[in-house]
Amino acid sequence: MPLIRNPILPGFNPDPSILRVSTDYYIATSTFEWYPGVQIHHSKDLANWELITRPLNRKSQLDMRGDPDSCGVWAPCLTHDGDKFWLVYTDVKRKDGSFKDTHNYIVSAPAIEGPWSDPVYVNSSGFDPSLFHDDDGKKWFVNMLQDHRRRPRSFAGIVLQEFDPSAGKLVGPKKNIFKGTELDLVEGPHLYKRNGWYYLLTAEGGTAYNHACTLARSRDIWGPYEVHPQKHILTSKDHPHAALQRAGHGDIVETPEGKTYLVHLTGRPTTQERRCVLGRETAIQEAYWEDDWLFVKDGPVPSLYVNVPGERDESRYWAEQRYTFENGLHKDFQWLRTPETERIFNTKDGKLALIGRESIGSWFEQALVARRQTHFSYDAETVIDFSPTDERQFAGLTAYYCRFNFFYLTVTAHSDGQRELLILTSEASWPDGKLNMPLADPVQIPNEGKVKLALTIRGRELQFFYALEGGEELKKIGPVYDASILSDECGGHQAHGSFTGAFIGIACSDINGTALPATFDYFVYRPVQIQTDESSLYFN
Repeated sequence: MPLIRNPILPGFNPDPSILRVSTDYYIATSTFEWYPGVQIHHSKDLANWELITRPLNRKSQLDMRGDPDSCGVWAPCLTHDGDKFWLVYTDVKRKDGSFKDTHNYIVSAPAIEGPWSDPVYVNSSGFDPSLFHDDDGKKWFVNMLQDHRRRPRSFAGIVLQEFDPSAGKLVGPKKNIFKGTELDLVEGPHLYKRNGWYYLLTAEGGTAYNHACTLARSRDIWGPYEVHPQKHILTSKDHPHAALQRAGHGDIVETPEGKTYLVHLTGRPTTQERRCVLGRETAIQEAYWEDDWLFVKDGPVPSLYVNVPGERDESRYWAEQRYTFENGLHKDFQWLRTPETERIFNTKDGKLALIGRESIGSWFEQALVARRQTHFSYDAETVIDFSPTDERQFAGLTAYYCRFNFFYLTVTAHSDGQRELLILTSEASWPDGKLNMPLADPVQIPNEGKVKLALTIRGRELQFFYALEGGEELKKIGPVYDASILSDECGGHQAHGSFTGAFIGIACSDINGTALPATFDYFVYRPVQIQTDESSLYFN
């Protein structure tokens, strides 16, 4: 079989849930505060994956206005019961402090493209819910259980209860079936059945550098569950120099030929500070069964290179993406939190118009449209037409992680109405969320005319550029910034509390409240491969 290099879903694609229906494979991943909710990729060969849908795309299914950074949609579980698709997910409203407000829902659809149903509310006792379809027709719901008292742990275990699809609710007794190992922080449960055994795969150790996949089994779904002889079937925690770090939160799939694979979350840190700018990505491992236990080939440390049925088309990954808006917003783009897109953007007349709303970093309604950073080095470019009248109206090009981490080249105006270019940055500013002061010197520009805005990222170095209308060459503006702060490790609560990844996109704010729009002609994302990107995908 062909050898491919991990990850299989580069960039922000965490918490993979994998499913095979006939010869089609699907992976669902978390999207957190980015809308629409849940990414589902499709493959025929486990090597080449294409984004095909984001099912949580209307207000009745998901409204995340007010959800803090790295809250929103956590750890979806995608399954099929022979009749239809089922998708389980959490909408997290609070994650910091002693309490977490985690509401769990189920939607279903006859086909992967939909239509997806309105959600059925299930419970709020914890997060990372999963649905298991037993061979006797029963459906079982599991989620991690939280205990704000920490008696003895805040991650108290995995709770099991039957789900009645006709009644649309949990029924019968519930039980904490697995409290985890001494690694602690047990979460991400998935149930399976094979050869009369029930298997419970969980994540432990937190989603940073102690992350692991832990496997347990029982003859009875209610337990007791015995832990795997290796305890953790996948982890990088004791191997800090492994190419794939933070390995955990996995799911299992079998090919039609009976070969088993494990997909899992991973991170590829760069710089001596070990910063995962591309966020938590999805990787795949070969696995095999022995004495009714699952083992990862050459594990428990994840392999960078893995044999899969298909051969990857690497040209797609390195191709320049030039986005125009004649046919609406391309599927690569997402926005933040709101289901009411008509209030923040439209694509009339072949251009993208962003409607100025709240400030960048707002948890309620900001007009920001962006795509994932999927390469360690790249160029980005757009052309903006925007006529601000004062400093409270600004729009432009942004490299964005969250409220506390962004770089933003804006077209704005001084208080006297003179238009200017101004760079706004918030560099690892948690918990204050302040701009870095003093700001770089502004550049005055004519009050009329389009402006080309661009940036280059080469590893950790970010440089902005601009050009005025009329064929002018791009000019540097501002200093070289440290792009590596656009990472989990520099976010709100660092690696254990920041869960997304770097984005590149465009934004517009009007904090005067007059909804001044900015229009964008196109957007370019151009991957660049350089020798210093040692961990770069497909790099030999």
